[in-house]
Amino acid sequence: SNRKEISKAISPKNYLNQPVTVLEQVLVGTYADGLGNVKKVPDRIDFDPFPWHSMAVWILTQMKRWGYVKGDVDYKKVAEDVYLATDAQKLMSEMALTGPYGTPPKDTYENYTIMGKTFDPAKPEDYVESFAIKRT
Repeated sequence: SNRKEISKAISPKNYLNQPVTVLEQVLVGTYADGLGNVKKVPDRIDFDPFPWHSMAVWILTQMKRWGYVKGDVDYKKVAEDVYLATDAQKLMSEMALTGPYGTPPKDTYENYTIMGKTFDPAKPEDYVESFAIKRT
């Protein structure tokens, strides 16, 4: 894994403008919990390079939740216009990729559990409204 190197690459001002140590703790999963303990959670954060439409919908729900998007949102249309999953699927097939990220998924929408809360991309407004704290 090259997570320590990634921490150094993305820490400068022109990217995240954060200390390397902070980013390394997030990416590597070894960090102080603020209660005097050191946690080791190597799978704390995960990466998936595929442009999942469901993740685009989730990002939009958060933008709406925090007031960056106002009014009605056609989540599906925006997700499919921005996240070009069909193009990615086609390229993956043309390149005959194999392995964990090599086989293109047939369905680009999936449910997630994020911070203990289930997200169903077919019900984005229900998800936004399920939060007690929001700025919509």
